[in-house]
Amino acid sequence: MDTRTLGTQGLDVSQLGLGCMGMSQAFGPRPPREEMITFLRAAVERGVILFDTAEVYGPFHNEELVGDALLPVRDHVVIATKFGFRFDDNGKQTGVTSRPEDIRAAVDGSLRRLRTEAIDLLYQHRVDPNVPIEDVAGTVKELIEAGKVHHFGMSEAGVGTIRRAHAVQPVTALQSEYSLFWREPEDEILPALQELGIGFVPFSPLGRGLLTGQVTAATEFGEGDIRATLPRFERDALQANLALVELITHVAERRQASVGQVALAWLLAQKPWIVPIPGTRRLERLDENLGSANLDLTPEDLAELDQASAGVQIQGERYPEAMQKMIDR
Repeated sequence: MDTRTLGTQGLDVSQLGLGCMGMSQAFGPRPPREEMITFLRAAVERGVILFDTAEVYGPFHNEELVGDALLPVRDHVVIATKFGFRFDDNGKQTGVTSRPEDIRAAVDGSLRRLRTEAIDLLYQHRVDPNVPIEDVAGTVKELIEAGKVHHFGMSEAGVGTIRRAHAVQPVTALQSEYSLFWREPEDEILPALQELGIGFVPFSPLGRGLLTGQVTAATEFGEGDIRATLPRFERDALQANLALVELITHVAERRQASVGQVALAWLLAQKPWIVPIPGTRRLERLDENLGSANLDLTPEDLAELDQASAGVQIQGERYPEAMQKMIDR
């Protein structure tokens, strides 16, 4: 697989990364650990370099899984993880925190669980409104100088916050949601990232499965599946949002590709510094996703997809109200 460069600090990664959250939470029962270790190593064999995890996934389980799986190939992969949540004594997430002492403790815990001497890309998972972003960036800068971190990233941050952080410590990548299903970053985020030389790592590039073509109006989301709690996937909203999938399907059929491949190829065509991280835990779905890197959409294809996306008014918020409030814009 070809590589792309995130930011101006020279972080080279595969065109597509792998989002690892679903191996520990959010999409139903947790798969067997050994099965996921085999899966992660198969992804490396297929050319995936960038692996995305976080201390809150599990919590903690996902970093341990990724660390164990990638230990034999640690020198050949890029591991991204995140800090920014507070936990109680039982490991339950209780809010956000980016106090310098909490960042340092989180990094030490992540290094231990990931079984590595340095984190390649460290994201602030959510902006903490109670801590000046300059203090956050300054703390990460110190961790970079100490050799514990190589690159600084942010997630779900607004343009003003990004600029302030970047002035203290160059930001290598921003991670936020972006897809044919959710194009808000195009208004302000993408122009600012281009100006500042910051890479973009879209999560949920397949709209949490909607853009795979596998979700229908009759789909039932089981226990432990986050989509059962998301306004976008409530029955009426889902029915309306599937109109976008139908329009993308026209392009997919013409190009003899899957809906998901078209959606990922569209993202790759937007900017050369965009690196989507679709999440999956099935080998056949991974192979399908990676196939999108070989799908070159024509200007006519892209225009049709843009028209399709503009013509469908997406129904439902991204998150329930409490989670929506954590997004910094």
